[in-house]
Amino acid sequence: MFNLSALELACSIQAKKISVPEVVTAHIDLIEKTDKTINAFTARSFEYALLRAKEVQAHIQKGEILSPLAGVPIGIKDNISTKDILTTSSSNILKGHTPVYNATVVDKLTHAGLIPLGKLSMDEFGMGGSSETGVSGAVRNPWDTDRVAGGSSGGSAAAVAARTIPLALGSDTGGSIRQPCSFCGITGIKPTYGAVSRYGLLAYASSLDQIGSMGLNVDDCAALLQIMSGLDAKDSTCILPQPFDFSIDETQNLKGVKIGLPRNYFSLACDKEVQSAVLNAAKKLESLGAIIEEFDMPLMDYTVPAYYVIACAEASSNLSRYDGLRYGYRDEQSKSLTQVYRNSRSQGFGLEVKRRIMLGSFVLSSGYYDAYYKKALKVRALIKDAYSTLFKRYAAILSPVAPTTAYKIGQNIDDPLKMYAGDIYTVSVNLAGLPALSLPCGFDAKGLPIGFQLIGNTFSEKQLVQLGRAYQKHTDFHVQQPKGGSAL
Repeated sequence: MFNLSALELACSIQAKKISVPEVVTAHIDLIEKTDKTINAFTARSFEYALLRAKEVQAHIQKGEILSPLAGVPIGIKDNISTKDILTTSSSNILKGHTPVYNATVVDKLTHAGLIPLGKLSMDEFGMGGSSETGVSGAVRNPWDTDRVAGGSSGGSAAAVAARTIPLALGSDTGGSIRQPCSFCGITGIKPTYGAVSRYGLLAYASSLDQIGSMGLNVDDCAALLQIMSGLDAKDSTCILPQPFDFSIDETQNLKGVKIGLPRNYFSLACDKEVQSAVLNAAKKLESLGAIIEEFDMPLMDYTVPAYYVIACAEASSNLSRYDGLRYGYRDEQSKSLTQVYRNSRSQGFGLEVKRRIMLGSFVLSSGYYDAYYKKALKVRALIKDAYSTLFKRYAAILSPVAPTTAYKIGQNIDDPLKMYAGDIYTVSVNLAGLPALSLPCGFDAKGLPIGFQLIGNTFSEKQLVQLGRAYQKHTDFHVQQPKGGSAL
């Protein structure tokens, strides 16, 4: 069962070849066996999952089809609210926090018959690119457990890659779905901003954050995104009128589809093996009928600085609510209100979060707002305009996800500028609010996965999925497993 995709597993359940309780029990056993090594889960909801499995099985016995993914286990990133299940954003400041409500996406997937098995580790509040900054420690990459899983949705990517869950929810603020998918050799979709409700997502940068799907292949991710997408009265930024419809196009004809390839992406600090694998992916799409055309991506020198100014500014505002008074961590030794604020936040937040709060407060402060934050917003507008112009010429843009494969745990954690530079290919997508699809496309000499991304115009997810389907139909990188597979 662990070699099946999520949709294949759901088909076996619908055909009554296997029951939902049997599927859930098997995945629980695998998590118990392997997660001591991977460290992907921060909280486990096994009792709830077994009860829910019986309820879903009862629907199936009656012939009721809740969704194409009914009965499939799923993991949820630790910054997505789950009622009565620990939700901490992998931060000590939210130690012991169990929400009293579900995020909208969690309600949607449970109504569709998916079975949440627990919460998945991440960089604290999504601030990091390696899933090392979370309070529960580093998530380990199933392909090489001495290496990072990527971030910030590293727990989600590692658990799917290790086959302990078929599907996972992640969130993407500047590449946090796509980069760990690339590092762990799985597939992920970062939707258009406004396609999926953010209600119940613990905010990092509200104008950039977006919940997305992570799985073994593009069809699994698309099926999950279809369930999650669409309007939500609780989130005014969610504007997609109807959920996506990713009905399979059997022809998957790419003839004449024009795809842009930014040549200056490969003149940056991009590893040769990454470059080769991504260019081979472009050649494969070209062999399937697509037209690949090179161009120079504008504003490359400004995307990372603009992103970090805006993201940190929004983070400093969003995280001001964690004050040691209402919920989460509170320093019990403090004697005054000022000490409660200072000590609780100093002890509750990790180094990277404090670094970004301070940077954000600085760029918003009097005398620096115009010099930094306002200029970053102008750059953001220019980036949006540049993409709008590009999508008049191209159906999609193809690029690397990250300049390297997964690096050693601890290798870059003390060098924030090097970590930030790893976001060079991903952050502009969030600044422009665009969708992007991350797909595995090869391996380096060490056997570590390499991924590429397809970037589309706003709400062009269906076209991206069709491109991804065509690519995965003619390649097998997405079915490769880490050494030992589910027996890690």
